[in-house]
Amino acid sequence: MSGHIAIATCTQLLPDGDVEDATLLRALAELDLKATLVGWSEPDVDWAGFDATVIRSTWDYTTRRAEFLAWTDRVPRLFNPAPVVAANSDKRYLAGLAAAGLPVVRTTFFEPDQPVRLPVTGEYVLKPSIGAGSGGAGRFDAGQPADAQRASAHAAALQAAGRTVLLQPYLAGVDTAGETALMFFNGRYSHAICKSAMLAAGSQYGLGMDQLYVGEVITAREPSAAELELAGAVLAELTAGLPEPLLYARIDLLPAEHGPVLVEAELTEPSLFLDHDEQAARRLAEAISDRIG
Repeated sequence: MSGHIAIATCTQLLPDGDVEDATLLRALAELDLKATLVGWSEPDVDWAGFDATVIRSTWDYTTRRAEFLAWTDRVPRLFNPAPVVAANSDKRYLAGLAAAGLPVVRTTFFEPDQPVRLPVTGEYVLKPSIGAGSGGAGRFDAGQPADAQRASAHAAALQAAGRTVLLQPYLAGVDTAGETALMFFNGRYSHAICKSAMLAAGSQYGLGMDQLYVGEVITAREPSAAELELAGAVLAELTAGLPEPLLYARIDLLPAEHGPVLVEAELTEPSLFLDHDEQAARRLAEAISDRIG
C-alpha cells in the first residue's frame, strides 16, 4: 500500500514532534504509509496534496482557536473532521452530555463577563473551557481563606484573557484510584491507562505557551465493566448522526461515590498513550490505513 499522511503538530514541536508522534510514524511506516509531521499553522502547505491529515499534537491552538478552526475548515480529508473539532474543542460540550442524562462531573460555566460564584465548602477546580494539558487549571479549597483569594485571582486572570471559566468539584477518589482514560480507534475500544492525580492541593497552572502540557504519571489499566459501558455510551452520544466512526477518541473518567463519571471526552488532539499498549500504535495506523484505502 502507498499513501502520504500529514501528522499535524504545532511549530513549537517541529521537527521531531511529540514522543507519541514518533511512535505513530514508525507504525505507519511498517504499513508502507509515508507520513510527514507538519505544523498546522505553517503557511503555504498544500494540504490537498496529502491522502489524509491526522490532527495530533496541535496543542497551541487553545490560545488561537478561531484560527485553528478556520484551518480545519480548509483541510480536506481531516481526522477527526472539522465539525467534530469545532464542537469538542470547547468543554461546554459537557453540558450537552449531562442534559442527555449521562453521568458527568457537575460543571458550571462562567462567561468572561459573568461574576464567578465560588463554592463555600469543599475542594474545587477552576480551568478554562478551551484548554489542553491542564493549562490554566487550578485546585482550591473553600475551607482555606487564602484559597478564596487565589481562586478569585485565578478566575479573573482567565476571564481577562477572554476565557470562559469552568468550575467543577474536586473528586478526591482520583487521589487514590487515579483517572481512567479509554482509547477508541474507528469506534472500537483499543486500550486504557491510569493517570495519577494531576492537581496537587493548592496547585495551579498559568496560560503561557512556554509549557504545552503538564507532565503526567501514566500506567496501563484494565478498565472496569462500568467504565467500558459509560465510555461506550458517551462515544455513542457524541457520534450519533455521523456518517462514520471517529478515527480516534479518548474518554476520561473519574471515580465517584456511585460509579465512574465523565470528566472529558477528547476528540480533538488527545494524547493516546500509544506507548502503554504494545499493539496500540499498530491499531491506530491500521485505522488510518482503512480511511485512505
